[in-house]
Amino acid sequence: MNENYYLKVENLSKEIKNTKVLNNIDLKLSKGKIYGFRGKNGSGKTMLFRALCGLIKPTEGKVEIDGKVLGSDISFPESVGVIIEYPGFLPNLSGYENLKLIAEINNKIGEKEIKEIISAVGLNPEDKKKFKKYSLGMKQRLGIAQALMENPELIILDEPTNALDSEAIVSIKELLMKMKNNNKLILIASHDKEELEVLSDEIFYIENGSIVNHEILREGH
Repeated sequence: MNENYYLKVENLSKEIKNTKVLNNIDLKLSKGKIYGFRGKNGSGKTMLFRALCGLIKPTEGKVEIDGKVLGSDISFPESVGVIIEYPGFLPNLSGYENLKLIAEINNKIGEKEIKEIISAVGLNPEDKKKFKKYSLGMKQRLGIAQALMENPELIILDEPTNALDSEAIVSIKELLMKMKNNNKLILIASHDKEELEVLSDEIFYIENGSIVNHEILREGH
């Protein structure tokens, strides 16, 4: 059994205004796998993902990523790509210009990689159209491109196929399988059972901030 977990969550709880939105969550997740998180709206999926990104601090428990504790050793995961809720971009820039601006923060990738990922999600890197004129599906594709473009070790996607047509869903799935095979750790939250079953190696079911069930669909390598 592989004991080399990239992401460990121990006894994670979060209370907001006397309500437990996350309740005693334990996870041990390995790279080279896709983990699905399924639950209704308000079940705690998004809150859990925020905690894993360092966007909210837990009331109790800890999150450890690649041996470093979130909130003490590091403020945010060092190599992460995220979509949580609607992707926010500058309305008056094109998709390419938006991604270029974000890429300049870390300076890990250049024009070639940005254009490749834009094409991979089914958008045209040469399109000069401003983001504010994008359809919902185009906005979602750009959000996915932004999450994946720096080839992060940890990928956290909350309802990534929202507003996407079936063709886009197929290309995003292919992209995610490719990243999984490149030994990335991918977490996907969705209320769509079929979609999660197609992609995931394991699925966690969340209700009222607790993991109530865990299903292994595919054994690891």
